[in-house]
Amino acid sequence: MRAITGNRFAGLDHLRALAIIIVFVYHYNIFAQPAGLYDWLGHWGWTGVDLFFVLSGYLIGGQLFSRLAKDQPVSYGEFYFKRSLRILPAYFFVLALYLIFPGFKERSQLPPVWKMLTFTQNFGLDIANQGAFSHAWSLCIEEQFYLLLPLLIIALAARKSGNKAVWLLPGLFIAGFVIRTFLWIHYLQPLEGQDGFGIKYYQLIYYPTWSRLDGLIAGVALAAFYYYQPQRWSNLTKKGNLVFIVALLLLTAAWAVTHRENQYTGHGAIFGYPLIAIAYGALVLAALSPSCFLYRYSSRVTRLIATLSYSIYLTHKQIIHLSQQILTQHGFDKNSYGVFAICTLVCLLGGGLLHLVVEKPFLRLRDRWLANRKLASLAPAPPQSAS
Repeated sequence: MRAITGNRFAGLDHLRALAIIIVFVYHYNIFAQPAGLYDWLGHWGWTGVDLFFVLSGYLIGGQLFSRLAKDQPVSYGEFYFKRSLRILPAYFFVLALYLIFPGFKERSQLPPVWKMLTFTQNFGLDIANQGAFSHAWSLCIEEQFYLLLPLLIIALAARKSGNKAVWLLPGLFIAGFVIRTFLWIHYLQPLEGQDGFGIKYYQLIYYPTWSRLDGLIAGVALAAFYYYQPQRWSNLTKKGNLVFIVALLLLTAAWAVTHRENQYTGHGAIFGYPLIAIAYGALVLAALSPSCFLYRYSSRVTRLIATLSYSIYLTHKQIIHLSQQILTQHGFDKNSYGVFAICTLVCLLGGGLLHLVVEKPFLRLRDRWLANRKLASLAPAPPQSAS
């Protein structure tokens, strides 16, 4: 089977599908607990967001480095335009549902609307009292990062140092270690064993941008490696299945450091997130290797799930909550696998509807605008009249 369908890599579709599946199972545990599901699949599902970060970092970083590596100017207006039409329409549509239909909320209250509109919800998020649409915290981190990264590159380009932009990445990676170590020692370690520890951990370590850039940086670093070290990239990706095995070993180590209560220890908080990012980075590298089975074999199922992943991510918690409300009123056991199967199907349908009605039309608008702009740039200049 073909590894590429159009411009899509089959390997990345597999990983995007994996990410949304494990996030879905992890969040399903909030509402119901089918016997054994959470234990063997769900507990580490929170790392699916980190896999999304690595994938997003690679794809978005590639848009920047593809031109910087050739000393070509980057159109930041085009960059932000493409990013906006990819993310904002579906996000604002779902936010509007929260504001118009109070029953759409899956938990407690929505954070202040100004935070939702400015993508700052992840700062100081009180998950106990403002848990509705809490999963949008990851979008906040992505939008903040993609606002900052091009601005830093612009500054370097102005100093004729655009090719040094890649050195920002290890600096930001190391900064994450320093920040988490400081926060753990000075704010969290004194609270261990106390009632307020959990909320404080999420507010200082789990949700804030300063603690969760590891996955995005790993993805952007992969893009920089691809464009600045093409020969080394080629040599490494000839051993794709070996890279996949290394990725599994790294994921096993990351699982050992952060599984269950280990996530909330000093070692988990300081070292766990970068280890997860590196492990998922290796997995993405394997998926991009033509010699790896992830790259070589495509699947209509994973392609469909990958296509709907963003819309499913935005809506799955709300749909699970509403579906279970209806089903339990008709005598169904919400902890049964039957209800889990029904909720899964309804979430797929809901994500598909959002994709078709909102996401896809704006993506077509984006592609049409970019195509027209490219044609305009290729058109011959009008003849100049003699003076």
